[in-house]
Amino acid sequence: MKPGKTGLRRLLDASGYSWKGLRAAFKYEAAFRQELLLTVAGVVAAYFVARDLLQFLLLVAPLIILLIVELLNSAIEAVVDRIGSEANELSARAKDMGSASVFMALVLVGFCWAIIIVDNYFIK
Repeated sequence: MKPGKTGLRRLLDASGYSWKGLRAAFKYEAAFRQELLLTVAGVVAAYFVARDLLQFLLLVAPLIILLIVELLNSAIEAVVDRIGSEANELSARAKDMGSASVFMALVLVGFCWAIIIVDNYFIK
């Protein structure tokens, strides 16, 4: 175990770093801002679409997962860009895979919403 802060001080510092990361994502990442707006709108819409608490969770959870995946993708892109700007196959692959993970999270959002909407409004 590496030496350093422990206990409550460590927890408070870690929370501060997390808020700093969220602020940076909001400030520098347009995709994060768009997905955050989608999430806020989705939470409001889920209130009206969901018939129970489980459906609400199944509508909102993929939106939160989308934000998490976007944060990870942005972190990968920042690290790759920090390493260098010259063309590199591994750097391109890392960025493409990060982008693909965001795409898959969006597919998950769409799938969950479509299934619940169809079940609630189109299947008797």
